Amino acid sequence: EVQLVESGGGLVQAGGSLRLSCAASGFSFDEYAIGWFRQAPGKEHEGVLCMSTSGVTTYYTDSVKGRFTISSDNAKNTAYLQMNSLKPEDTAVYFCAAGSDCLEGSFDYRGEGTRVLVSS
Repeated sequence: EVQLVESGGGLVQAGGSLRLSCAASGFSFDEYAIGWFRQAPGKEHEGVLCMSTSGVTTYYTDSVKGRFTISSDNAKNTAYLQMNSLKPEDTAVYFCAAGSDCLEGSFDYRGEGTRVLVSS
């Protein structure tokens, strides 16, 4: 069974940092692009960034450039989203997804998300 499980969310003050984890099972992690998405209260689902199978990062939104980075540990089948200099507008439920590449619509699997709340 394919499964993605996010963790690491929580409450943090503006300016702080969090590292989210995305643990994958049921498929070969290093054969998939891994993307992070978020949905803020009352807002549309938004792409954050993605890492291709070759390790190239694509940012879906300029608002996180210079603050968020993605990495992975293939031995642990886990991807990470390092979030620094957090802002209240980063408050959202964050999801990871796996797919063939970083193009929109390419993601086959998605986790249930982990909530991030950034206080001002």
